[in-house]
Amino acid sequence: MKRIASNSFGILQGSRVLFSDFADDGVMWTGQGDRESRHLIKFKEAFVDLPAVHVSIAMWDIDHKHNARADITAEKVTKDGFHLVFRTWGDTRVARVRADWMAIGAIRDEEDWDLY
Repeated sequence: MKRIASNSFGILQGSRVLFSDFADDGVMWTGQGDRESRHLIKFKEAFVDLPAVHVSIAMWDIDHKHNARADITAEKVTKDGFHLVFRTWGDTRVARVRADWMAIGAIRDEEDWDLY
């Protein structure tokens, strides 16, 4: 369990189209084997500590003639952002994907003091 030891916590959320590979014959649409789409998400405001980050597929357009294989995750989470990563493999053909994300964690309170 992630405990937030602050009375002040924040929730940031967003949505991102990761790719539209059907439009330009990109690797997710035409490729084979292991493929990855990686995107740096920067928070509008930094958290005090590492936030809990949840990601999900909000929309996907996939070829029905092939197996549907997908993995989506948050990697390299910091106080300032994270990497949103979508992966597929085998003969899967993915035309496009949109991902939603939510970050929850401690934030600075206006009453916090910086002691040096």
